[in-house]
Amino acid sequence: MASILPAGLRNGVKGLDANRYATKKTVAQGMLDIALLTSNASQLKYVLQVGPKHEFYTLLVVLISISIALQLLVGLLFVIIGGLDLNNHEDQPSALILNDVIVIFIFVISVINIVISAFGIEYSNSPLVLERLKFINNEYLKKGNSTGV
Repeated sequence: MASILPAGLRNGVKGLDANRYATKKTVAQGMLDIALLTSNASQLKYVLQVGPKHEFYTLLVVLISISIALQLLVGLLFVIIGGLDLNNHEDQPSALILNDVIVIFIFVISVINIVISAFGIEYSNSPLVLERLKFINNEYLKKGNSTGV
């Protein structure tokens, strides 16, 4: 009696293609890195717009800059590790070391971004919107006083 299972399953489970798995993992991590990089760039833009009026201006500029630099470094390491052939036994030790370094950098990036969130935009006593409203109000009052009202 002939089996209805595909040949790969009849003869045992086909082995995991390490290169394909690593490539998919690298692409997924890269997409998450791009999302975080975009978020950090937006946060940096906001903090720079507010300027030193922000309570934690220096801290946030430094932390966001470090986070962006580490993310760029991780992206470069992804490109390097993506070029390695995991089926080649000579590349495997390098791939393991690079993978461990990437994991450490991602952990550090995560901790930095937790701190950024803790001291972030929401907790500032003088966010940009309030500063603009104060400016508009002051300009309105100046015009009201100069027209002799």
